[in-house]
Amino acid sequence: MIDLRSDTVTKPSTEMREAARDAEVGDDVYGEDPTINELEARTAEILGTEDALFVPSGTMGNQIAGRIHTERGEELLCERESHIYKWELAGLAQHAEVQPRTVEAGPRGAITPEQVHDGYVEADGHRPGTGALAMENTHNSRGGIALTSEEIAAAAEAAHELGVTVHLDGARLFNAAAAQDCSAADFVEPVDTVMCCLSKGLGAPVGSMLAGPEELIEEAHRVRKLFGGGMRQAGMIAAPGLEALANRERLREDHRRADRLADGLASVDGLTVDDPDTNIVLVHTDRPAEAVLEDCEAEGVLGVPFAEQTIRFCTHWDVDDSDIDHAIEGVERAI
Repeated sequence: MIDLRSDTVTKPSTEMREAARDAEVGDDVYGEDPTINELEARTAEILGTEDALFVPSGTMGNQIAGRIHTERGEELLCERESHIYKWELAGLAQHAEVQPRTVEAGPRGAITPEQVHDGYVEADGHRPGTGALAMENTHNSRGGIALTSEEIAAAAEAAHELGVTVHLDGARLFNAAAAQDCSAADFVEPVDTVMCCLSKGLGAPVGSMLAGPEELIEEAHRVRKLFGGGMRQAGMIAAPGLEALANRERLREDHRRADRLADGLASVDGLTVDDPDTNIVLVHTDRPAEAVLEDCEAEGVLGVPFAEQTIRFCTHWDVDDSDIDHAIEGVERAI
């Protein structure tokens, strides 16, 4: 079975398993786990931030950011298809007690400065006020689109002019950096906080990072505890994250294979394929996506429905060139 459902299905490498086994550990709630401390320092160095915090999941990282950037009852501005709004169980309403205000940012998912100004709400006797702006790079629901650092900076500047803080959901931030041939820090410099996952294309079994100024990360540490994310000898799950950070450059291989997959599927009658920016391939079908996926699974290929007639395939480090060839053949047989 060739599993192209998501890059979250990656299995940890031998080096990651050995790192977990041999990790030096301590009580992280007391700040005494040396492996977590090393991971946080290394992440901050890579992203160019003052500090970073290890969290169990990207969703928790985003939800912590929503909490520390807003006051109860405010609004948070975000893109209509963004993960923090669409796929996190209305966490902003439950955890931060804020109201999302969505922006339709078009096929790229890039919020413009004009949309920031149009979506901004000034607090008064009737309106709650805008507390934060959240952006996403790469944009999952838009097909792994890699926004440019200029697009991020323009929207962030507009928000800051209005006194609004900015969070970047960078679950696949390093994919964006690979696609744009730049440093991940280029995307982070204009924003206040960023979340990036270690457990997707980088291959770690668990964990994400929330990074930003020391003062905000100190508050994030408190909120992580509130959300049940206080961990003890967690260096055993942080150690694979250090190994994962060394895998940033190999994400280009996933992108190359996504291009190869897209090219192969585009030649199949009944399919229309978007050109991938990164490691996500969106395939539009003549039949219902669920029915097509059932036939694909029978042919040894797994994907996920993304709309009524759209399928997502996602490349990752457990998929090699021969797997891509077999996947193309399997989908063609299914169609």
